[in-house]
Amino acid sequence: MYLITIEGGDGSGKGLATKVISEVLSKEFSFTSVEATGEPRREHPLGRLAIESVRKQTMTPGQEAGLFAADRVDHSHGWILPRLEEGRAVVSERNIHSSLVYQGVVGGLGVDRVAHMNSAALVPDLCIWVDCDPEVALRRIKRGTLRALTEKEEYFETSELQQRIREGYTSLLSGEIEMPTPFDMGAVIGPILNEGTEREFRHELTRRIRKFVHSRPKPLNVRMEVVERNFLRKLLRASKGQTTLSGIGVEPFSESLNWPDGTAPWRILRDAQSEHDTVLEEISEESRVDVPLSIFSHSMSSICGTLALLPSADISELRQALGPVRAVSERHTQRIVKFLHERTDWVHKHKALVGRDAPRSHLKQRYRMLGVTILAIWPLRDAILRWMSDNPETHLRFAMGQIVRSGEHPSAVRDSLERIALLRSGTKNSPLPAGASGLVSWWQGK
Repeated sequence: MYLITIEGGDGSGKGLATKVISEVLSKEFSFTSVEATGEPRREHPLGRLAIESVRKQTMTPGQEAGLFAADRVDHSHGWILPRLEEGRAVVSERNIHSSLVYQGVVGGLGVDRVAHMNSAALVPDLCIWVDCDPEVALRRIKRGTLRALTEKEEYFETSELQQRIREGYTSLLSGEIEMPTPFDMGAVIGPILNEGTEREFRHELTRRIRKFVHSRPKPLNVRMEVVERNFLRKLLRASKGQTTLSGIGVEPFSESLNWPDGTAPWRILRDAQSEHDTVLEEISEESRVDVPLSIFSHSMSSICGTLALLPSADISELRQALGPVRAVSERHTQRIVKFLHERTDWVHKHKALVGRDAPRSHLKQRYRMLGVTILAIWPLRDAILRWMSDNPETHLRFAMGQIVRSGEHPSAVRDSLERIALLRSGTKNSPLPAGASGLVSWWQGK
């Protein structure tokens, strides 16, 4: 979902930064996976051509920049983009900013010309700028604390060039040189100085990447809805192989649901909210401090919707199934599941009689309609919440009609229709709603 690039001068610690960032994203967040890559691609013909052009110095600066751009565009659309659409995070050691600095600033082509050559490439969602004094980097290479490559040590003998590269990064990434379009859309973090201990460097990288992901920025290269539907398809495919959990009455989603089972979606949501309100009124203020007031909130919608597609899951499995769009922190996930288990009748938690497996939770059968309905109207959740706030005395059944007629959410309406078609793939003899008017009729249970 996010393309994160690591930039900086030679020997500044980009390889270690790539490793650290990949580890944090893998351990702490709900991406499908985290893929590490780099540019130019030494294993690809286009990347090797770019590398050879620099080594042999037989081409003009413009020709060299063209080879790097060709490798980057092919890498962007042939390898990176499909992974972003699957909900993965991609961490790339070097990307567009390397070309802007090396060929645009240091090489004298100009950042606008280099940006134009790369205009079809993906835009990094985040650029992490690692900085290090070239003399410090050279000492590390000689001591072997960085990759001890003879080529790199010889390259570092041209200290004047390394200083110009460092100054180029400073000028571009600090804003002294205006970042050219479209690469001005991405965020830049840094400089993160790598002249102290590895522990200090790791700590700062970890702090910065956590802050970025927790801020939930919209990805620049893919629609979140595309990522989400791909993830839902994956969950639905997995559900087809699930078997009934004996004794607790949970059946596979694809076999158990005649969704919405004759009950109007607005009624499913209204009744669930009414139950939730009653529970909140009965518990102390201290007990409900971490529990959202609305079932439409991100965490409640995410957890109930995801559990509706799973037979059962421990916290780790549940967070993995949430995916990057519905992601909820581990601590908050634990608190919501605990609330739904201890304070409501929605979730059952059970522990294996043998072994030390973590407790597993499942959404009770009668509430799975609620979870799937929330997933279906997910693109319209914010619009529905605003409507409820603006129309506290109006019946919820009229919400969808008024939202649709407002004409303010055509994309969200289309996305909800796509979701309904996807989530009802296992239902029999039940026509799908067609168009905006069909969505209103579906909402009202007609």
